[in-house]
Amino acid sequence: MTLKTKMLGVVMAAVTLAAAALTFATPASAATLTQVTNFGTNPTNLQMHLYVPDRVAARPAILLAMHYCTGTGPAFHSGTQYASLADRYGFIVIYPSATRSSKCWDVYSPQALRRGGGSDPVGLMSMVDYVRQRYSADPARIFATGTSSGAMMTNVMLGDYPDVFAAGASFAGVPFACFATGGTSEWNSQCANGQLIRTAQQWGDLVREAYPGYTGQRPRMQIWHGTNDETLRYPNFGEQVKQWTNVHGLSQTPTYTDSPQSGYTRTRYGSSGPMAPVEAISMQGVTHNVPVDAAQVIRFFGLDGTAPPTTPPPTTPPPTTPPPTTPPPTTPPPTTPPPTTPPPTTPPPTTPPPTTPPPTEGACRVGYTVNAWNSGLTASVAITNTGATAVNGWALTFTLPSGQRITSGWNAQYAPASGAVTARNVSYNNTIAPNASVEIGFQATHEGGTGKPTSFALNGAACSVS
Repeated sequence: MTLKTKMLGVVMAAVTLAAAALTFATPASAATLTQVTNFGTNPTNLQMHLYVPDRVAARPAILLAMHYCTGTGPAFHSGTQYASLADRYGFIVIYPSATRSSKCWDVYSPQALRRGGGSDPVGLMSMVDYVRQRYSADPARIFATGTSSGAMMTNVMLGDYPDVFAAGASFAGVPFACFATGGTSEWNSQCANGQLIRTAQQWGDLVREAYPGYTGQRPRMQIWHGTNDETLRYPNFGEQVKQWTNVHGLSQTPTYTDSPQSGYTRTRYGSSGPMAPVEAISMQGVTHNVPVDAAQVIRFFGLDGTAPPTTPPPTTPPPTTPPPTTPPPTTPPPTTPPPTTPPPTTPPPTTPPPTTPPPTEGACRVGYTVNAWNSGLTASVAITNTGATAVNGWALTFTLPSGQRITSGWNAQYAPASGAVTARNVSYNNTIAPNASVEIGFQATHEGGTGKPTSFALNGAACSVS
């Protein structure tokens, strides 16, 4: 099984389970999923399926719902509850399908990462424009959501077209431009493994560069991620938060924190209300097989109004003519096969501690940032090798303040969970080159004290603290 087959193929089971877990008392519907052709410019030959409920709101909202790798629009339709919610609230759902062999979206090419640049985003915008014109949709209520590859494309669409989309919801995705490869390769291992760490300003600049000169309102973003995601690793959650808070000019300190259900931590930025500019939900112990809570997405978008729709949809059927004969793009879709090795796993080390001689005193520097709320915190730790030789295999030791206990971590193995802690490298970040850094982090509970460790040692040698 290839990595990309594993990546997000598992999501099919997740969204199906999520659909089975949610039921809605909606009347019997005659509405069906219909394929639409000749919807406009379509450089990568995407397919479009459309779900229009029996009764449509007078000025309906549009939801662009994008599938995972290996998926299709019809599969995402049957595996999620967006159509059932459309029956209830009268909005219209577009279910597009990628047609390249991997069934992944182009979130990596230079063309995809700029407004009007070409590739999949242009075809997706043609679908939105088609529905907006045909059904007199409300241009202020156009939204995007997706899972995994579809979550990545949600970030891309909001970055490329901030004047079109009011909000998005990303399930197990990565930041805008994180998967950029500069060419035709579809896979970015550094991003997938959670090793691409940037400042909030750098992430925000990537979004702003997609549409230079734009100064209007930016879309709101809802971000979901599991702490045990083995395919698009959990650090991508924090990097998305950094990106979209910066895009909105907000602090990374949440204005509101709660736990909507057991194991979930929800933070809001810029507002404490249910439609905050940025809302982030961390799901403890959840893998890449992430459940899709469609009802919470619709709540965040503000589409869960109680007034029933009053306008039936147009009776003219969508066009059924053959697909457009527009010549295919001059640049063929990427053919680079996905990596065949599995994503890095992080089992506890089975070998003795590293035997590499420790760096000399002062040959390391540690940056430690805490983001705390009423009963929990996350810590981001940057370890920099300030020496002249590479560190091959590392162990960072520090003592947590009393009352703090680690519940999960990323990019390192942590033991024990409290007191004097040792964080050891994992398989993909065991080497720290001279003047290079690695980023690790963890989530912890606390009993009132959110302070930082006072000292750190790398392989036994004390580090300076920045």
